[in-house]
Amino acid sequence: MKIKWRNMIVLLTCCVTATILLTACGSDETNNSSAAKGEVNLYTSQPEADAQKLIASFNKKYPDIRIKVFRSGTEEIVSKIMAEKKMGKVQADVVLVSDAAIFEQLKKRDIMDAYESPEAKNIPAELVDKDHTYVGTKVMATGIIYNTNIIKQPPVSFKDLLAPAYKNQEIIPSPLYSGAAAYNLSILTRTSGLGWDFYQGLKDNNVMVDKGNGNVLNAVSEGTKGIGLIVDYMAIRAKAKGAPVDFIYPSEGVPVITEPIGVVKNSTNENLAKIFEDFVLSEEGQKITADIGYTPIRKGIQVPEGFKSIDEMKILAGNITEIVKNRDVDKQKFTVLFQ
Repeated sequence: MKIKWRNMIVLLTCCVTATILLTACGSDETNNSSAAKGEVNLYTSQPEADAQKLIASFNKKYPDIRIKVFRSGTEEIVSKIMAEKKMGKVQADVVLVSDAAIFEQLKKRDIMDAYESPEAKNIPAELVDKDHTYVGTKVMATGIIYNTNIIKQPPVSFKDLLAPAYKNQEIIPSPLYSGAAAYNLSILTRTSGLGWDFYQGLKDNNVMVDKGNGNVLNAVSEGTKGIGLIVDYMAIRAKAKGAPVDFIYPSEGVPVITEPIGVVKNSTNENLAKIFEDFVLSEEGQKITADIGYTPIRKGIQVPEGFKSIDEMKILAGNITEIVKNRDVDKQKFTVLFQ
């Protein structure tokens, strides 16, 4: 009888131990972000094909998190966010758009949440918001694209674009649509040797102002225009695919945007949005960024062929506070100049 009771006690002890272990394992799985499920609303100005490649890679790791995308130009996305804010609820969970100045505007209006991603420590500190409401995801420089069949003596600087030889051949994106173009306007008009005289010179050369960088690429690739201003990745990718174009990093330097990412305050799916941000900034996410064809922002990731790394670029920078304060004024002045 004593043996039977001893055996029963051992059996009960084993059962209790097994139950504890199984419960612990189940708890770990529940807390594991890879088991997360739900939906994230992403507002982005990233090209549709690039956004889908990033999402496809994300879903290989997080198959149960669905990313719904609203894609448009940065200025239109901001207008949408502001309208939703006025109605009482921003529908986006995470925002991925052109430049820090835009995020400073959103932060000022109490739209962005403070989130210190554990991956942000691998990003240059100057490209991370001190309040952790946004962080850069890539490096995109604006320079000069030209059609190699049309332009036989290409420029080497922004100022060269004012030469009479390029009259009626030039195209630039509109700062009223493109966030990158709006940022560039603020930078170039505050750069010694360029300023508003640069834009006046472009107008005198009968430059065409079109909607966005994609329109510039199409016009120069197809030969309806010979030369234009564009973000580097578009021109370099087009050249790699066989388009008769080349790209120049101007001698004065280049304005750089970092297409930051940030989580919206009071987001319906805040935790899932943070998982997405972490992935974009992770080593895996940054390798995908480079594979898609951008200069990665994370340290230690190889730059795609044809691109300059951030260390190789001469960057034209400005005071972010001044840029944000004068962004609308700059766009209004541009509108008056080119009307």
